[in-house]
Amino acid sequence: MAVVYDRVALIGLGLIAGSMSLAMREAGLAREVVGYARSAETRDTAREIGLVDRVTETAAEAAEGADLVVLAVPVGAMGAVAAEIAPVLKPGATVTDVGSVKRAVVEAVAPHIPEVVHFIPGHPLAGTEHSGPRSGFASLFRNRWWLLTPVEGSDPEAVARLAGLIRAMGANVEEMDAAHHDLVLAVTSHTPHLIAYTMVGVADHLKRVTESEVIKYSAAGFRDFTRIAASDPTMWRDVFLQNKDAVLDILGRFTEELFVLQRAIRMGDGQHLHDYFTRTRAIRRGIIEAGQDTSAPDFGRSQVSGKDA
Repeated sequence: MAVVYDRVALIGLGLIAGSMSLAMREAGLAREVVGYARSAETRDTAREIGLVDRVTETAAEAAEGADLVVLAVPVGAMGAVAAEIAPVLKPGATVTDVGSVKRAVVEAVAPHIPEVVHFIPGHPLAGTEHSGPRSGFASLFRNRWWLLTPVEGSDPEAVARLAGLIRAMGANVEEMDAAHHDLVLAVTSHTPHLIAYTMVGVADHLKRVTESEVIKYSAAGFRDFTRIAASDPTMWRDVFLQNKDAVLDILGRFTEELFVLQRAIRMGDGQHLHDYFTRTRAIRRGIIEAGQDTSAPDFGRSQVSGKDA
């Protein structure tokens, strides 16, 4: 494939940035991929495994002269990183991010971006519960959605160029308003993660069984909860704090639904339970038919990544 950006700077070298580097280098989409991570250990690991072409000691050093800068740090840190790199950003360059929240990122980052630089927020709907520089793989984005939330006045050519890079990495691209994005993700990702963390926390409180039966006899449902709850705690702390309004809205709706089901169970209303489960099963089937998952119990991660998740 043709080169899309001469130099790409990845600020943060975890699962998403690492996968981007591997995908871009595999397809020849960038002449050079430069990386930076706050942790010296992460930088050393990135050098050791050759995750990027060059690892720098500061975010500003990585961003200087880059045609595309990707902010792949927790959403709570993006404003500070943007302020650090702003003085060295190349005129005409594009800055994007991979955060799971968009309104808070726009509010934190946009004030620091020079007028001669394009800021195009984004969010790849792809990932596993693993994190760190060794967790990435080039096929992570294939047939997954990557949402872009351009700010007011965004240059259409800059948006199209970024979208072209994303499609070349195998993803599907769609544009969305930042506020709508946050509401959608509160339903599809944020609240489910909170519920998973909570369910595992409930098991943890039951010390009598947690260290024996719950672990030894984990069935598919609890295994899936623990897989989700194994996600990076810093990232999810910031997500819930930065998208609290949408999450609290959806959590309230979830609680109302739970009370209805609780009543149906107490009253022995089998018909209501059957009808409810029939409707919700259809949603699950729709996800599989849309190619966004597999019916395999491991969610297809071992098949996608080529390794045991």
